[in-house]
Amino acid sequence: MNSATTKAGFVALIGEPNAGKSTLLNALVGAKLSIVTHKVQTTRFRIRGVLNENASQIVFVDTPGLFAPKRTLDKAMVAAAWSGASEADVVMLLIEAHRGITTGVERILKDLDRYIRPDTPVALVINKIDRVKREALLALTEKVTAERSFEEIFYISATRSNGLDPMTGWLEHKVPAGPWLYPEDQLGDASMRAIAAEITREKLMLRLHQELPYQMTVETENWEERRDGSVKIDQAVIVAKEGHRPIILGKGGQTLKQIGQAAREELSEMMERKVHLFLRVSVDPRWQEDRARYSQMGLDFPEV
Repeated sequence: MNSATTKAGFVALIGEPNAGKSTLLNALVGAKLSIVTHKVQTTRFRIRGVLNENASQIVFVDTPGLFAPKRTLDKAMVAAAWSGASEADVVMLLIEAHRGITTGVERILKDLDRYIRPDTPVALVINKIDRVKREALLALTEKVTAERSFEEIFYISATRSNGLDPMTGWLEHKVPAGPWLYPEDQLGDASMRAIAAEITREKLMLRLHQELPYQMTVETENWEERRDGSVKIDQAVIVAKEGHRPIILGKGGQTLKQIGQAAREELSEMMERKVHLFLRVSVDPRWQEDRARYSQMGLDFPEV
């Protein structure tokens, strides 16, 4: 394809935790690149997904949810989200139709112009429209646009893939002219080691309750390609407290076994080959203060 006729750019998806950014990314690229759970703060680092529309390559950046940070990891996640927005060619602000203008949305609206470039196009994306009536959507649109103007407004249901075509059509023309940034057949930039760790973390978050999901992380320690075409993956589930270990293991190790089975099945389907997944639980009280781990997650360690 002639680079003189092509366009390419980064589109940041920002919003509160659970606004539907990861679901939208997966729907747009047609593959599971970002894990999705019902819990807030599931996405921890920026994940890129690539969509090719005619001569345009749209690189979506799924950012961590924006919220009031308390812990070190929280601060790094929020910083990564705003950094993704500041570097993007286009910013898409997602809000939930049924929740409207929350305190968090108000904070984001106030901070938008502080973090993004003045000439960056910003679109409003009202997600989960299937949960409200048309009248409520119109009232919400009026309230939000009274707070800030947007270049365009889109009404979507990411889970049902409704309303995505007008959005991609608009973005196709908004990204700047230039050569494509990724090969035509590449859907994202995350390594399979990272995706495998995220899949296991998703299964842990879906199974565990309360604060524990936010006190643990998953690392792929070893990846072995076998002669029969299968792959052996060794992962560590790292928790902050010794008391967390028996919760993750469960009685007789059954909880961890079930989590591993669910992750293995999804990875096998995704990779279209047999996966041998082995999990171990490790305790590291200071893992959230380890600079090296932040680098592995693509996050900057927040300076005090």
